[in-house]
Amino acid sequence: MQIPLLRLQCGVNSYDWGKVGQESAAAKYAATTAAPDFTIESDKPYAELWMGTHPSLPSKDVETQRTLLDMVQDNQALLSTDVSERFGGKLPFLFKVLSIRKALSIQAHPNKKLAEQLHARDPKNYPDDNHKPEMTIAITPFEGMCGFRPLAEITHFLQAVEPLRTLVGNQAASEFEQIVKGNENSEEPAVIRKNKEALRSLFTTLMESSSEKIETACKNLISAADNSPDSFATLAGDVETNPTNPAELAALAKRLNGQFPNDIGLFVFFFLNFVKLQPGEGMFLKADDIHAYISGDVIECMASSDNVVRAGFTPKFKDVDTLTQMLTYSYAPIEEQKIQATDYPYAILNATAYSSASSVMLYDPPIDEFSVIKADLNRTGAKATFDPIDGPSIFICTRGKGKITVSNKTEEVKEGYVFFVGATAECVIENTGSGEGDDDVFTTYKAFCELTPTGEEN
Repeated sequence: MQIPLLRLQCGVNSYDWGKVGQESAAAKYAATTAAPDFTIESDKPYAELWMGTHPSLPSKDVETQRTLLDMVQDNQALLSTDVSERFGGKLPFLFKVLSIRKALSIQAHPNKKLAEQLHARDPKNYPDDNHKPEMTIAITPFEGMCGFRPLAEITHFLQAVEPLRTLVGNQAASEFEQIVKGNENSEEPAVIRKNKEALRSLFTTLMESSSEKIETACKNLISAADNSPDSFATLAGDVETNPTNPAELAALAKRLNGQFPNDIGLFVFFFLNFVKLQPGEGMFLKADDIHAYISGDVIECMASSDNVVRAGFTPKFKDVDTLTQMLTYSYAPIEEQKIQATDYPYAILNATAYSSASSVMLYDPPIDEFSVIKADLNRTGAKATFDPIDGPSIFICTRGKGKITVSNKTEEVKEGYVFFVGATAECVIENTGSGEGDDDVFTTYKAFCELTPTGEEN
């Protein structure tokens, strides 16, 4: 059997938070291989390009128009026997490009057991029974919220942001402060459990605030941001926990309130890490980790699920009770959420690639379903040859042009082109650009699944 290389036609979802028209990378990538009836509308938001077998928006083979799901179920060797048996004959990951104009919902994704319970109880709002750990890699500068802040920072904001303290109530704030004071960085398991319970109690109190109290608190917060941006959310004096850029936080508060007026998400911000990623930087979110994306274009890879538990910054269904009960309440600096890319050892670069400082970098989260490789080939003729792997891959080009070869089949690659590569195939990518400066860089992202022989996490 010839190992296949399939160019895919991938759909794009239009959600309110997406970038509009040609500003959306997701829309532009979709348009390169679109169905005949697809055109980018200048005033329409385009949020997510989906690459995979998820039934909500399955990718199709360009040549035959068959869905990728049909093709891998008809020929399980495309996935490999191990991957097919482990994941029920489906691609174990969903690969996406997100183009974010305004904040996504305050959300978390359920673990496998909770996903099964939620799907059985409410299939309309929880459409499948799978968990959804996910990884995000920035294509353009990105802003987001991810995981609970260190406890000392949360305590700081309770003291420095009067509308926040008023919203949760002085008693709840004081109880939290008394429990965690002096124990913020303890590594004793009993202390950590106690801290998490205190954080759970305080956060639940916040999330259960009445709409009237939230509206008043939002108005007071925005007033403070307007009147004193340079001292916003700070305490007087040289305080170690003062934010490094108060004016940036004030501007962000006003921006978020403009997008979602009088929303509890404005105060969730003071509980979560604010993260900025530069292109190529990534972060990994375990199941039950709270997060919200704010702006930017990103590559995202996740277990193949569409389950989201939402509780703010959204007109969609909110499930505050489930969210507050499911969270891990782990608290840590944002650096611990970031995922560090490492050199991928199973790709051979040719001399042109080496001499132009080309790179093939691996983002390898501690789960079985997926890893992602970013390849930057920096000069015409630069080439990377990937060793065969015992699992499926999906490539997308986000910059430049080149070609991809699998077995005896070679395809042209342009920005936005997406390809599926079957298991056990050697794959070669090559930069065929013009050779003119920065425009010559050829960048691809490759999501793949390869199970280790022992069944351990990759």
